[in-house]
Amino acid sequence: MRQSRGVGSALRCGRNVRPRGPRSREGGPPMPLVNVENAMLVVIDLQARLMPAIHQGERVLLNAGRLVEAARLLAVPTILTEQNPRGLGTTIPEIAGAGPVIAKMSFDACGEPAFLEAVAPAGELVICGCEAHVCVGQTVLSLRAQGRRVVVAADAIGSRAAESREIALRRMAEHGAEIVTTEMILFEWLRSAEHPQFRPVSKLIR
Repeated sequence: MRQSRGVGSALRCGRNVRPRGPRSREGGPPMPLVNVENAMLVVIDLQARLMPAIHQGERVLLNAGRLVEAARLLAVPTILTEQNPRGLGTTIPEIAGAGPVIAKMSFDACGEPAFLEAVAPAGELVICGCEAHVCVGQTVLSLRAQGRRVVVAADAIGSRAAESREIALRRMAEHGAEIVTTEMILFEWLRSAEHPQFRPVSKLIR
């Protein structure tokens, strides 16, 4: 991926970039809670020929499916990526159809102009998918270097080896990505038991 000097420097130095996100009512720092109004769900490479090799792949798919369904119920835009679909197949049927699909050859989705265009309107990006240490990790690091707020659903990402996933999570956190769980995202999107979609969303985690 071509990067400006500033973006490359941010990655090399490992400095946290101030996330773009909703401001507090007082005009202070960005609100730490995930905000449904300007969120976008990004599902990275949950593909048919890749998933059987993923450590605890069933758990990853279960939680990714929960995120996709909650995003549908709450009108959160969703996009999907597919890495080299000719080689790895298309998105698994349970997730396919959740949103537009962006095919790519670059491990970093930011290397695909269509991806950058798709995520441009979002204030914050909720990430799930595979693999944590390759396509997810590279995409998250590039988004952080661009100053984007990135929220990673730790229980909805995976790698072929557990060690690769754990190291990737630590590295993403060191560069300012927020590491959370699927349940945290769902309840922060809802904010209240009075939300009209509380019942169908809460049922997803029972």
